[in-house]
Amino acid sequence: MEAIPARARVYVACVVLGALCCLLPLPTVRTPWWAVLLLAALYAGCERVAARWRFTGTFYPVLLAGAFLLPPPAAALVAVPGALLSGVEQRPRWLRRLWRAAQLVVGVWVAARVHGALDGRDAVGASDFPYALAPAGAAVLAFCLALTVLDGGILAFAERVPVRRAWRGLFLRSLAPVVVHGLAGLMMAVLWCSPYGPVAALLVLLPMCVSWWVFAQYHRERAAHQATIRALVQAVDIKDGYTRGHSERVGQASMMIARELGMPDERVEVLRFAGILHDVGKLGVPTRLLRKDGPLTPEERRVIELHPEYGHEIVRGISFLGEARAAVLHHHERLDGSGYPYGLVGGQIPESARVVAVADAFDAMTSTRCYSRARPVPVALEELERCAGTQFDPRMVTALVRALSRHGWRPAVTSDEARPPRPRPSAPSRPGARR
Repeated sequence: MEAIPARARVYVACVVLGALCCLLPLPTVRTPWWAVLLLAALYAGCERVAARWRFTGTFYPVLLAGAFLLPPPAAALVAVPGALLSGVEQRPRWLRRLWRAAQLVVGVWVAARVHGALDGRDAVGASDFPYALAPAGAAVLAFCLALTVLDGGILAFAERVPVRRAWRGLFLRSLAPVVVHGLAGLMMAVLWCSPYGPVAALLVLLPMCVSWWVFAQYHRERAAHQATIRALVQAVDIKDGYTRGHSERVGQASMMIARELGMPDERVEVLRFAGILHDVGKLGVPTRLLRKDGPLTPEERRVIELHPEYGHEIVRGISFLGEARAAVLHHHERLDGSGYPYGLVGGQIPESARVVAVADAFDAMTSTRCYSRARPVPVALEELERCAGTQFDPRMVTALVRALSRHGWRPAVTSDEARPPRPRPSAPSRPGARR
């Protein structure tokens, strides 16, 4: 976002002032300047490499090593050159660099203060294990908490995230990587104080750089997966404008069902993909049928009912989708065997397809379509429960009901409400009957 709100600029200015207060005692503190310069240059170099190779995140081990080795003002100074020289894509770049520098100065200063208050520097200098772990752990927690507090503030002021949600989950999401970086920083600090000196400390960075590179590759691959899915969904939305947004909502409902069933996170993500891509086969259906005013003929309906097979053909070569491909093919099957394309019965239908079938029908009933108005959520749930055991898997229906009772649902309009609904296409009566 190029336009930074005025309140966000004020917030950044306050954090910058706080960072300057952290650095003010520098002239009066006994500081090993050669160590400060070496760590600052090392951190700046790591940040430049990260920007060049488009790695994600910040290389915290050097900063935390500084917090374990140096007085708080000197440790905080280590972050400044690297943060000010870091690559920033969005404008205004100078403000974003200043914000990042101020945030890291405050975070490192807090960590160094906590570490010093617990006599951590003496333990590091004497290689006193396991006692050195306690002050280092407290410093890492303080560092993570300081960054979390500041990050939540910038979300609230710059991104206009509601205050009650700005800090939700930030600390827990960032804790694990910061702890890993903290252990590496502690190893660096101990080796730095050992007879082997700073050169040995630098060796700690080699495995960290490798792991960082692997993690960055994972995020690139994940981003490529998301881009592939977005491209397919956008193509469907362009072709069938009346259901724009439907795919994302089915993905969300599928994810809610999967979580309620206690599935692992990896599988929950795959089922979200399944819900998002369940209608990708519409790309193979003539547009005139998708946008036809009035009832469909039996021949036209048979053509539309080929879309699960078209969808499976489209996605079957995308290996990362896993069982989502089966859901794309079978999400219109029914437990009683009267569904399509293969008329599978009961347990023959893949579990992923049974999840998506319930999510698809629920969103179809609670969204305004070109041929029907949205039903209230309670009415849609009653219809799903009525058809549980014949059309839908009762476990999936129950899971959706429980999830909605906890988290609620905001049904969205996916077509122009100004346009009156056209007659529903002739088809056997069933919940969420859709093209």
